Amino acid sequence: MIVYTVGTFDLLHVGHLALLEHCKSLGDVLAVGVASDEVVNLYKPNVPVVPLEQRVEMLRALGCVDLVRPYHELEYVSGCMAVHADIFVVGEDWGSKPHNLDVDAYFRETGKEIVRVRYDLRTSSTKIKKMVLEQFHASRELA
Repeated sequence: MIVYTVGTFDLLHVGHLALLEHCKSLGDVLAVGVASDEVVNLYKPNVPVVPLEQRVEMLRALGCVDLVRPYHELEYVSGCMAVHADIFVVGEDWGSKPHNLDVDAYFRETGKEIVRVRYDLRTSSTKIKKMVLEQFHASRELA
């Protein structure tokens, strides 16, 4: 079974690792789609801190990840088809935007499975960025 998931994977952290290890436990091969900066700009207010090439390199270094593929358009069907995904893993915030509905329909039509997972509440890239900014501002106030 081939499992496919997608994300930004900026500031790789323990929550990412928990997600990816869970994804790997669902099948034999884990393929990961990594959003380009242009794609991230379509759904997040800030571009990633870590450039796409470095995010790809970090993911490729993880033992649980078998394949990494950047994507440059906000749609998931082509990635699922390219890796021959049997299972597509999405986060709890999966919505009803056209790119979500398209892949939902594709998986229903093909009889394949979408698995929704809860995020690890211990951390997130957003929380890390916020903490870094708070520490930066606090250190400037002390100077």
